[in-house]
Amino acid sequence: MSGNEPPSAPLAKRPWALPSAIAAEFDPDRAAGRRAPRRTVRDWLVDFACFFVAVVIGMVGAETVGDNPNVSPGFAEFDQVIGALACAAVWLRRRWPVGLAIAMVPVGVVSETAGGAAAVALFTLAVHRPFRYVGWIGGLSIIVLPFVYWLRPDPDLSYLVSVVLSGLLSAAVIGWGMFVRSRRHLLLSLRDRAIRAENEAALRAEKAQRLAREDIAREMHDVLAHRLTLLSVHAGALEFRPDAPRDEIARASGVIRESAHEALQDLRQVIGVLRGGDGEASGRPQPTLAALETLVAESRDADMKVALDQRVNDTEAVPAAIGRTAYRIAQEGLTNARKHAPGAEVTVVVSGQPGDGLSVVVRNPAPPGDVPHVQGSGQGLIGLTERATLAGGRLRHGASADGGFEVSAWLPWVR
Repeated sequence: MSGNEPPSAPLAKRPWALPSAIAAEFDPDRAAGRRAPRRTVRDWLVDFACFFVAVVIGMVGAETVGDNPNVSPGFAEFDQVIGALACAAVWLRRRWPVGLAIAMVPVGVVSETAGGAAAVALFTLAVHRPFRYVGWIGGLSIIVLPFVYWLRPDPDLSYLVSVVLSGLLSAAVIGWGMFVRSRRHLLLSLRDRAIRAENEAALRAEKAQRLAREDIAREMHDVLAHRLTLLSVHAGALEFRPDAPRDEIARASGVIRESAHEALQDLRQVIGVLRGGDGEASGRPQPTLAALETLVAESRDADMKVALDQRVNDTEAVPAAIGRTAYRIAQEGLTNARKHAPGAEVTVVVSGQPGDGLSVVVRNPAPPGDVPHVQGSGQGLIGLTERATLAGGRLRHGASADGGFEVSAWLPWVR
């Protein structure tokens, strides 16, 4: 059996070896009620075995009744006829288990030959019906035993021994039937559990895929938005200042080329992750807090006013995952300030130490002039909030009292 195969799969491949009640659960048409369950090969074998047991026990009972001096010959013949009819009725045990068991109570009283059929009826009732039926009918079958042996005393055993032995035999038959029923319920519960496990595994896989897509979308936004914004700023400057000095045009063109190259490299990195590799598969290391000064320098090269207050003495000591998250938060804050508050000075404050956590604050005052609305704004902040939460931290953002905007985050930094 393969590792992905449920425990009940081998049984489902051999429905002929299962009881019809269980085989119906493995047949979609039967389980949906579109086709009535039919007896399996196993059912026919069990039915023949039950009939054979009832006949053998009935023959022993008929011989005992014939040799019992306390029973008249006429009553003995009547007993045998009733017993034969009871054995024939065993074939109805699957269709009417409750009715057959009830009918066998008075039949067992008047016919000792029907003892085997009565035992089969009790067994069938215990297998196919819940305990409330078994308790009432089985209890009634045991209660009438004293009357049976008062009516037909056993010539070899005392009255008390006969009643006790018959009661124990009836209880054993009922217990056996209940054991078979519990086994069947266990098999069905294992099958249901396997189905639920498969469904839960599929849901977990779907959730993992959805989370992976969200992570990829977040990473694409964080990686490319900053580069493309720089490229857009310099391209816009060239568009509105075609008469700029040659040196400025050359510098802006160089920044555009460098930003496009970096964006392409970052895109290759994300594609490398998508293809199943890790962050190092693309050949470029993931940015950490140590790369924050380079990020600020790039923003300053784009004529952006940025003040960096780096209060962490050893940026290399910051865990890579936390440092990467802090870098992305600062990167998104600078990108938003460049889009929504052009010309305003941006302040980036990074502080913290092991045990106290790492804090990142990016704030800017109100822009000096009117700023057109940017479509799709706010998506990056939503992604940053999710990223900070996944790292075990928190992130807040909103307008400040002076009309500016502030993004503040706290990330755990374990000793």
